[in-house]
Order: sequence, then structure tokens, then C-alpha cells
Amino acid sequence: MLELVKEPLPWTQTELEAVLRSQHRRYHHLHPFHARMNSGDLTPTEVRRWVANRFYYQKSIPLKDAAILSNCPDLEVRREWIQRIIDHDGQGDSQGGIEAWLRLGKAVGLSRQELLEDQHVLPGVQYAVDAYVNFCRTRPWIEAVAASLTELFGPDAIRVRLAALEEHYPWIDPAGFDYFRARLYQAPRDAQYALKQVLKHCRTRESQEKAVQALVFKCNLLWSQLEAIERGDTRPQEG
Repeated sequence: MLELVKEPLPWTQTELEAVLRSQHRRYHHLHPFHARMNSGDLTPTEVRRWVANRFYYQKSIPLKDAAILSNCPDLEVRREWIQRIIDHDGQGDSQGGIEAWLRLGKAVGLSRQELLEDQHVLPGVQYAVDAYVNFCRTRPWIEAVAASLTELFGPDAIRVRLAALEEHYPWIDPAGFDYFRARLYQAPRDAQYALKQVLKHCRTRESQEKAVQALVFKCNLLWSQLEAIERGDTRPQEG
């Protein structure tokens, strides 16, 4: 006689939130590159490499958010989520996060053209970021929302990073740090809304586990970016 295999019971919302928050241990603030940044040990070349490659990620954020909107059937969620695109692209007199990151580039000695034309983007960074955008285009919208929950971990890391940049890198114009100051209030707002949606819509154990897997995917992606940035360009040079 065949014995039926019982499906695991769903987590409670409290349990699911705890599992999601436990992924903090995978977040890239623990990467050795960030540890060196926070200790003031990066060279100007390494700082510029980080800024240039993170810009490729920054300018792709509105693309992944637009992908989430295109897959989301919930009007109220779309009305809320679109603010993320506005925060990065800007609207009216507000220039947004992409422009703020371009100012950071100028502050460390990179031109707008260098950043906008991806002149210093490493292959590993490009593949990781493109994979994230593709994930948000092809996976159910709630999984893409779950992937964004790295924002739960971001504000604490940004506070440490901002203090470190101001203390250890006096050669950087402080006006370039406006992006981080804005994210200190934007990220908690965004994270709490995204968490609310994941807890609301992921009610089966299968959907809950997929939400956790999506967050792990995003943590791995951010870690992979830093692996490439730390190593730098190992390709043979022309000429």
C-alpha cells in the first residue's frame, strides 16, 4: 500500500519573516572587499572600479522594477512599486538615484561618459546584473519582490559605509555621498512594503520556499559582483 507523502505545513508569517531575515548572513556587507572599504584600505583605483561597476547595477534597477510592474496584476501594488523607478530615474526637479551615482563618479574622478558607456564594467558584473534583470522579467512577480528584500539589510550597511567613506577617503568630494544619504530612508520604506507583500501572497510552503530562494539568489548575485570587482580585470590588455 502506497503511503501518501504529506506536504510540509506553511510557515506562519512570523516564521517566514524570520527565515527571510536570517539570510542577512549571506549579504555582501560581509565580503572582504567591503571590509577593506570600511577600514579605509582601498586604493583610489579600487574605489573607482567599485563605483564604475556598481553604476551598472544602479542603472539597471529601474529596468528590473519595470519588469516587476509588467508582471504584476495588482493595481495597488503597481501604484506603490512605481515609486522605486521614480526614486532612481528622477521626476520633475528631483534628479534621482542614477544622477546621484553619476555625481559620486565625478567625486572619485570618473566622467559621465565613462559611466554611461560602461567603459569599466567587468564581465562578471555585467553577467550578474543582467541575470537579475532577467530573473525579474521571467519569474512570478512576487518572487522578484522577494529578491528585493536585500533592502532589509541595506540601511545598516550603508550607515557603516557612509561613515567609512567620510572618515577614510578625504580625497572624495562629500557631495558624492548624496545617494547613500537618500537610501537611508528610501530602503527601509521599500523593504517594509516588499516584506508585507511577500508575507501576504506567499501562503503555501512551496511559495514561501521560492521566496526564500529568490532572496538567496539576490544575495549570491551581490556577492558575485564584489568577487569580480575585488579581482579586477584579468583579461589580456590590447596593444
